[in-house]
Amino acid sequence: MMFFGFAVVYGLRVNLSVAMVAMVNGTNDQSSSNSNISIDCPVPNHTLDNNSQSSEQPEGIPRYSWDSETQGMLLGAFFFGYLFTQIPGGYLSGRFGGSLFLGGGVLGTAVLTLLTPLSAQLGAKWLFALRALEGFGEGVTFPAMMAMWARWAPPLERARLMTFSGAGSNFGAFVALPLTGFICHSLGWPAVFYSCGAAGCLWAVFWFILVSDEPRTHPRISDREKHYIINSIGSQGMPHGWSVPVLSMLFSVPLWAIIISQMCSNWSYYTLLTSLPTYMDTVLHFDLQQNSFLSALPYLAGWLFSVGSGVLADNLLERKLLSVTAVRKIFTFIGLFLPAAFLLAVGFTGCSGVLAVTFLTLSSALGGFSAAGVYINQIDIAPRYAGTLLGITNTFGTIPGVLAPIVVGYLTRDVRCVLYFVTLQLLKIIHHHQSCDFYMFPLPLISEQHSVTGWRHVFWLSAGVSAFGAIFYVIFGTGKIQSWARTDEESDTDIHN
Repeated sequence: MMFFGFAVVYGLRVNLSVAMVAMVNGTNDQSSSNSNISIDCPVPNHTLDNNSQSSEQPEGIPRYSWDSETQGMLLGAFFFGYLFTQIPGGYLSGRFGGSLFLGGGVLGTAVLTLLTPLSAQLGAKWLFALRALEGFGEGVTFPAMMAMWARWAPPLERARLMTFSGAGSNFGAFVALPLTGFICHSLGWPAVFYSCGAAGCLWAVFWFILVSDEPRTHPRISDREKHYIINSIGSQGMPHGWSVPVLSMLFSVPLWAIIISQMCSNWSYYTLLTSLPTYMDTVLHFDLQQNSFLSALPYLAGWLFSVGSGVLADNLLERKLLSVTAVRKIFTFIGLFLPAAFLLAVGFTGCSGVLAVTFLTLSSALGGFSAAGVYINQIDIAPRYAGTLLGITNTFGTIPGVLAPIVVGYLTRDVRCVLYFVTLQLLKIIHHHQSCDFYMFPLPLISEQHSVTGWRHVFWLSAGVSAFGAIFYVIFGTGKIQSWARTDEESDTDIHN
């Protein structure tokens, strides 16, 4: 249920990215869109025709004249709400149980998604507010998941259970990206939000019927399974109450190791999530249908490798070949440092779409190993407060989602065009004594062009950030329960031992 739930969550999150192409009247900003085409890579003859055909809408479907700035604000609105409910969601899930918050978060977001066509018709401000509310609702889902697994997942099965459920997000992105493009083309963009919203509501019905907060209250599992889970987890599976050791958390080096490494990993993830379709459009010149499919390939690879990494990590622990700390550090290093190498390679691919997609897919595939590393480390160092910790780490981890698109926009502007025209105008002034008014050309239009060099810097920056996160975690990370997270029962046992 969690796997499909997070597939729905990411479907609700990314649907606007592809639907925006169909929602906006492309002819309104034609000159601007043409100026965004890379001057480095040749444009295939069929690309412009395919793009215009694939973005056509059935008769009667409204389209809007939103400029690029408005579109960017609408796409980023989700994260404004998403930031604010991470920590409260984790704390309340640890106190009262996560099933209500996870199910309620998905249901609320799904209902709001159904209102997307109406809010778009009312205006961009209404759609911005709606997307922010969707982020507000989804913000509790991942902390609630962590709080639930703290009560359900035996220590030797944590990696496979948590990576499989969390892998639903990659699976959801893989399915949603091409499916959204198909629905937009065949049924019109409003059908995207109606179908995604309906899927979320349907999932929520089954969730509330089938799922319980903890083994003790589940009516359909056997007594043998119930006792096994309860005895394996021990007192760490109990609610943490109202008191939380906030100061101890703030000064916990292992927690900061998780925060820093997740921020670094998320920088690459959100860079691809928000900007990969733009790169494939403006530099590699794939048409809309190719773009939506190829943009989904890295998420398919990440999904498969994250599930496999969870099984492998648990096998290493069950056979006692490695400690929890060693497993988390090795898998985090593989999941952050090796993808950085392939991101570096992408910077050298130039105009080769085949090589670029291959290296990006390999980078995302190896990144799946971190799912069994740093991304489940909260439950290792403080099982009782796992939901709260995930809320804290996810809050910091969302910051790259806000900053990465801005940095990408800055790095991909082709300053060579500006320098060329400035030099040209200065030469004309020197030789022909033209007035200063002559060289007041439209710099914003010129500087909007995307260059291979600019995107190379994007990938290299992501590679450097990811490599730093890997090294930082290897030095400061751990898989041991922290002293401030131990229960009174565990502390007494340690004293007597």
